[in-house]
Amino acid sequence: MRLAAALLAVVISASAVAAEIHYRELPPEAHQTLALIKAGGPFPYQRDGTVFSNYQGILPKRGRGYYLEYTVKTPGARDRGARRIVAGGGVEFYYTEDHYNSFRKIVDP
Repeated sequence: MRLAAALLAVVISASAVAAEIHYRELPPEAHQTLALIKAGGPFPYQRDGTVFSNYQGILPKRGRGYYLEYTVKTPGARDRGARRIVAGGGVEFYYTEDHYNSFRKIVDP
């Protein structure tokens, strides 16, 4: 039973990040966030640039501090909303619109 649960978790994790999204398909707010990431800021939210620990295990396993999270503004939201970009080592970028439940790797950021 434990083996079946472990295998299911691996399949779910793999499918949660298997999808890709091309830069041109991202919302305009994500373009703005990526530009700020590449410029080194300044960032509009205090939590931008903080360590994303990947507790969900959806992204590839890396050492602590490899992933950093950034807010993608959500029009009409009173708070940070659910959209984020997670940057890995400054070379790979992931987009989530459901607050870390799933990720899509950004192609040609």
